[in-house]
Amino acid sequence: MVTFFIALLVLAAGYLIYGRIVEKIAAPTDDPTPAVAHPDGVDFTPMKKWRVFLIQLLNIAGTGPIFGPLMGAVFGPVVFLWIVLGSILGGAVHDYLSGMASVRNDGASISEIVGKYLGPAAKQVMRVFSVVLLVCVGAVFTTSPAGLLARLTPDYMNTTFWIVVIMAYYVLATLLPIDKVIGKLYPVFGVVLMFMAAGIIGGLVFGGYTLPELTAGTLANLHPEGKPVWAYMFVTVACGAVSGFHSTQSPMMARCIESEKQGRAVFYGAMLAEAVIALVWAAAGLGFYGDTTSLSSALSSMGQSGVVYDISVGVLGKIGGALAVIGVVVCPISTGDTAFRSARLTLADWLKLDQASLGKRLILAVPLIGVAAVLTQIDFDIIWRYFSWSNQTLAMIVLWAMAVYLVQNAKRAWYALVAALPAAFMSAVSVTYILMADEGFRLSTKIAYPAGAAASIALLIVFFVYMLRRGRTKRQLS
Repeated sequence: MVTFFIALLVLAAGYLIYGRIVEKIAAPTDDPTPAVAHPDGVDFTPMKKWRVFLIQLLNIAGTGPIFGPLMGAVFGPVVFLWIVLGSILGGAVHDYLSGMASVRNDGASISEIVGKYLGPAAKQVMRVFSVVLLVCVGAVFTTSPAGLLARLTPDYMNTTFWIVVIMAYYVLATLLPIDKVIGKLYPVFGVVLMFMAAGIIGGLVFGGYTLPELTAGTLANLHPEGKPVWAYMFVTVACGAVSGFHSTQSPMMARCIESEKQGRAVFYGAMLAEAVIALVWAAAGLGFYGDTTSLSSALSSMGQSGVVYDISVGVLGKIGGALAVIGVVVCPISTGDTAFRSARLTLADWLKLDQASLGKRLILAVPLIGVAAVLTQIDFDIIWRYFSWSNQTLAMIVLWAMAVYLVQNAKRAWYALVAALPAAFMSAVSVTYILMADEGFRLSTKIAYPAGAAASIALLIVFFVYMLRRGRTKRQLS
């Protein structure tokens, strides 16, 4: 229990201290934001800070900060370190800088931003990569809530029934102006989400469950199958620590904030709020089942949705558990709809297709949701594994782009290290994982570990060379 509450305090300190440092580096101005400069009533719509914060939280907090930490907790309490340090030093920096870069580039999608700072080739790769990732997210965040809802409803309202219902909602949320559905429903969903997390942790504390503690003994790898912490855990727990998907969502809120000075609360703050949710579910998995072996067995036999249901009902009873499950269902649905919306906006930026017309929105939205509907028929675990690695690879690319952005725009070039260092770390994670994972090249750790480290060091050297040359050019021009 002590570890959990210390982790919460560290997250709060991270927002107040490190978040402010990153904000000073970004140096928000009083320049008009895209929402203020040219509102269009569809995507560029000014909204109050509290509303934008809650929407951003719901945008990024799908089942990722629930399912991921549950699977990550199988490695043991070491998962707490990754959630806390990863979110403060990496995830929140990634979200904040990508959001601010979008604000200063007229609300551009992340693929356009990456292209501006890493070059035309990177732009083309990111356009395809981000759209594919977003469609996968939409598929993942359709099947998982559908499975949970099927557990709460009569047999005729099965998973397929709920997939159709959720997909129909996605069509509406993707097409309608952002303030008509998302802007009205998400603040309510946000309150439900926070009550759900508070209910679960309160039920564990007052229900006599023993929350895991991080000690010298439990810091070891406790995975029952001996799966290595590096780099499996760092890919398994993406949302809640570092998630590239978030950079596809930040531009939507970059088109809605009324001032650059709201950025730290909206982007950095929402990421740390998601980390709190991740902490709750990592603690719940270990506290409810007692050890990593039992948790792993439950995940294997019931799946992620079944474990969430089991914990919710076990801790809070049938009525409280049902309400908690509804809170969990809200997360993926509220992320799935904005994933499709972001995919539509990415394609619109790519094709230079104005989105003021409903017909033009339909042209892009319907095929995207149709492809995702087909993907819902594929095994969830397969989609999740590829989504997780793609997610962390996207985070790596975006962090490198933000490092270049800071070299070009920050007061001092070395400020870019706040993005470059986590970029190098995520490079090692991404390269190592794909070399050793079952869905990758299945190489031994003797090859994958040094190769991942070498790739990270090489990219860091390239970045330092660029930073020095850029600094030299600036001095010559001055």
